[in-house]
Amino acid sequence: MDLLGSILNSMQKPPTASEAQKTAMRNHKEACERKHKEEKVMINKFRQRVEDKISNFIKDGTKPHLQFDPMDQMYRSMIRDVAETAGVQVISFGQEGIDRYSVIYLKDKGPSEDELTVRRNGGVWDEEKALEMAKKREYDKLAQQEDVVEKGKKRKNNDELSGTFYKQKYAHLIGQEAALDAAQKTNVNKSYGEVPSENKKDQRSIEQTMADIKAKKMKKIETDKLLDVTENV
Repeated sequence: MDLLGSILNSMQKPPTASEAQKTAMRNHKEACERKHKEEKVMINKFRQRVEDKISNFIKDGTKPHLQFDPMDQMYRSMIRDVAETAGVQVISFGQEGIDRYSVIYLKDKGPSEDELTVRRNGGVWDEEKALEMAKKREYDKLAQQEDVVEKGKKRKNNDELSGTFYKQKYAHLIGQEAALDAAQKTNVNKSYGEVPSENKKDQRSIEQTMADIKAKKMKKIETDKLLDVTENV
């Protein structure tokens, strides 16, 4: 016997598994295989239920949406796969791991902006909520229209009474009616400013204008002569 053989013979052999251990290992393996088969059957049944629900939803055609309960991502991915195969829309809402769920819509009947807003904020969407949102939207629309009309009235009043600040500032001194009259008389004249255009026209005749110019020149000459005499004295 060579040296290597003697060394191998001197080493202890690995312990062999007892019958009880072999049985336990075999039972564990069988349990895992059985669990795997059960999960596969459960997944196939779930997929079949999803296919049936989506198929009935499409055939009905009157329901606005088909909502599933909150579930894990694995099941939602199956819903998405079936929905895409069937040619319908699928959108998920909620927080992952807490309450995230999937909703199915027909291709030509997707969710409204109101529904998306409510669902994304964690709310519940139903007919009552849809009616409430529609009324709110109509109210906001009317309020906006009233605001536009009110702004138009204020702008018109400002155009008609450009001197309203005068009334507000001096009403306590000259009276409300007098202040209002003053404000009306200082309406902006788009051609000449706040002074009435009539006040800017020269009402004199040509002869009177020439006479006034000549008188001014004569007065200036006399003034200059007077200054010269004063300086020479």
